[in-house]
Amino acid sequence: MKILITGASGKLGTQLVQQLSGEHTVVGADIVGDHVERLDITNYSACQQLMQAHQPDIVCHPAAWTDVNGCALDPQKAILINGVGAHNMAVTSAQFNIPILYVSSNEVFDGKLNRPYTEFDQTNPINPYAYSKWYGERAVQQVNPKHYIVRTAWLFAHGGGNFIQAILNAVKAGKSLRVVTNEVANPTYTNDVAEAIASLITTDRYGIYHFVNQGAVSRWKFARYALNQAGYTDTPIAQISRHQWQRPSLPPEYTPLDNIAGKSMGITFRSWQDAVDDFLSKESV
Repeated sequence: MKILITGASGKLGTQLVQQLSGEHTVVGADIVGDHVERLDITNYSACQQLMQAHQPDIVCHPAAWTDVNGCALDPQKAILINGVGAHNMAVTSAQFNIPILYVSSNEVFDGKLNRPYTEFDQTNPINPYAYSKWYGERAVQQVNPKHYIVRTAWLFAHGGGNFIQAILNAVKAGKSLRVVTNEVANPTYTNDVAEAIASLITTDRYGIYHFVNQGAVSRWKFARYALNQAGYTDTPIAQISRHQWQRPSLPPEYTPLDNIAGKSMGITFRSWQDAVDDFLSKESV
């Protein structure tokens, strides 16, 4: 199978390229990075030209602007990249009858339920990043009938720039830690998501999927577990409310996802604790 992967220089995109290259022909595309086709997903003509040039069997579209605070400060840019960009990829893939897989977020929900969200619960984005991802979902659903929408949450990946590494770097730098106790979701390892996506795209079972590691946890407990496993059991972490952590974008409070659709077809995930342990082992922490 020939697979076009957008955002191929990003954390999830890089892992998808690595996961899928062994068995498939992979074309990586991104606006930055080495060994990728240059692609600005906000440019419709560029998307169309790339699709026509390669005519893949499927498009995997994790490309996004994932800086949630940046999205809050510039909502129009968020819509352009995460919404219009997804629409461009959906339209151009549909023109060639090519399926598309769009990577979305747990933040499309408002966090007001008292249970994990299923694939068909009502979405209600409450911040600009969330709205832009919801816009992308709607565009893909409305334009290309052959679509997979994969929602994930609290991704951590090798290469820096994630929550675990931020916590560890702060400890090593001698900084005090303050972490929110009342934001809850599923910490999720990009390696596990990429493996699940590799299985999903061979099924032709289009629809919405929640791909997260099992178990829900607060940011504080997530940080505490990671530090304990890394050997910093004596390092204190102050517990604070989400409203005490001032930032441009306030995320939904309670957005664990339930993997019902994937599980029904045999795509399951290990616990977030096992995933963190594996991540730390590979990081040689």
